[in-house]
Amino acid sequence: MKRIFIAFLMFCTALSVVCGNGRQSVTTGGAKAPMEFVIGNGTEIQSIDPTQIEGVPEHKVNLALFEGLVGYDPKTNKAVPAVAESWTISADGSVITFKIRSGLTWSDGTPINAQTFVDSWLYHLNPTTASKYAYMAGMVIKGADLYNTQGGKPSDVGIRAVDAATFEVTLVGNVPYAVDMFAHQSFSPVPLHVVQKYGSDWIKKENFVGNGPFVLQEWIPNDRLVVIPNERYWNKEQVFLTKLTFLPIEDTNTAYQAFKNGEIDWSYNIPLALIDQLKLDKDYQVSTQLGSYFYYVNVNHPILKDVRIRKALSMSFDRQELIDRVVKGGQLPAFALCPPIGDYKPATGTGYNVAEAKRLLAEAGYPDGRGLPSFTIIYNTLDSHKVIAEYLQQVWKNTLGVNVTLQNLEWATFLEERKTSRMELGRAGWIADYADAQNFLDLLITNGGNNDGHYSDPEYDRLLRQASALPGGAQRDALLHQAEEIAVTRDQAIIPIYYYVSQNLIDLDKWDGWYTNPQDVHPWVGIKRK
Repeated sequence: MKRIFIAFLMFCTALSVVCGNGRQSVTTGGAKAPMEFVIGNGTEIQSIDPTQIEGVPEHKVNLALFEGLVGYDPKTNKAVPAVAESWTISADGSVITFKIRSGLTWSDGTPINAQTFVDSWLYHLNPTTASKYAYMAGMVIKGADLYNTQGGKPSDVGIRAVDAATFEVTLVGNVPYAVDMFAHQSFSPVPLHVVQKYGSDWIKKENFVGNGPFVLQEWIPNDRLVVIPNERYWNKEQVFLTKLTFLPIEDTNTAYQAFKNGEIDWSYNIPLALIDQLKLDKDYQVSTQLGSYFYYVNVNHPILKDVRIRKALSMSFDRQELIDRVVKGGQLPAFALCPPIGDYKPATGTGYNVAEAKRLLAEAGYPDGRGLPSFTIIYNTLDSHKVIAEYLQQVWKNTLGVNVTLQNLEWATFLEERKTSRMELGRAGWIADYADAQNFLDLLITNGGNNDGHYSDPEYDRLLRQASALPGGAQRDALLHQAEEIAVTRDQAIIPIYYYVSQNLIDLDKWDGWYTNPQDVHPWVGIKRK
């Protein structure tokens, strides 16, 4: 062992290894030795424009190309300094002041300062941008919702550049999760000087400009997206990967074989047929996760607008049986939208009660399903979504006499179709953007960007907005709980199915800087080969 250690020291000296704080970067002639990382990213992404993305595959790419005021701690997912080196919060919790790092630039050398964030956040909020997540800022920043949805003025939004290095945010009240929220892509800066020059073509490789740890090198749709280190990134010394490749592998068996063959380093889509085998594999990383798997229901549909039918569908299947026999990953049955977070107690939900489901369906005028039109479940390509839909199709037919058809759609098409009035039942999943119940409940706010079931209730909206202005604690939790009872237990706005566990394939004997964490969010800075 001693001889091995001495040999290693000699090797380090020969290749000029810089060792400090557990970090290493091997250089040869002043350049980093190749350290490539390949991820099976599940599907072709919607876009790399931070305003036009909403899924997990897009978020993983966004973490490489853009960086906001704060980033994610790789172990806890709590906010850590990023573009902002520090921040202070006023005594009443309503004003957050960020100190911007000096000397920051976009990848083309254009300076980044406090005004960059004023302009970028207003761009996200501008109604003409149609940003997927504008409602998030609207819930917490003073005047933001008024500008985004009600014709208000941008000058009334509670953000300002005090000076080039000082960015101030005025909130609707004491918002306990605001700083953690600002790590989300909906608060990413946008290179508006490039957007103004190229319009929607700004995301093309030859035009792209970012501020994250990597820049775009290649993007061949449905083949690969490749990024390389951004030489102007402020923390480039902690970027160890020399190339990062995202492969849109939809078939989970293909992804698994690529992983076993050493062709990819990380896959987060697990083939269900092999789940029992994978549980014995040292590279199978599983942990609890702040996430919910559920079905959106179009509450404006001529038939599904009847809450009795929605409740019958939700009450008629055994979630534990689905988990034990179908998905087999240790997920937890869910009857609410939000999982338990801290002291927050999720809604009671309608439970599992076949007799009551049959009674409600009959009361709605469809005893044993007679006369009830067939519904369609839409889902995106993934074997787990398919088998869950097939399970529900069979159970609803056998238990209630309800017929449903299944429609598999490519990712981007699926996301667009789920937002239309044509959607009847659509599979959905939500992983927390920040560890707070409101992040889940905002999905059902009237006209929210992710409210794909088109649910709307004035009392629900009022309770959420009231909770937004309160500090954390029992009073706020009670308001959120009351709201969730309205939307889920009373109105069955969604059909909850289970709470997630994260399931990943990655060799942690080979890679350092990647950790299981509550939101399954893994920053690229710091990941390196051991």
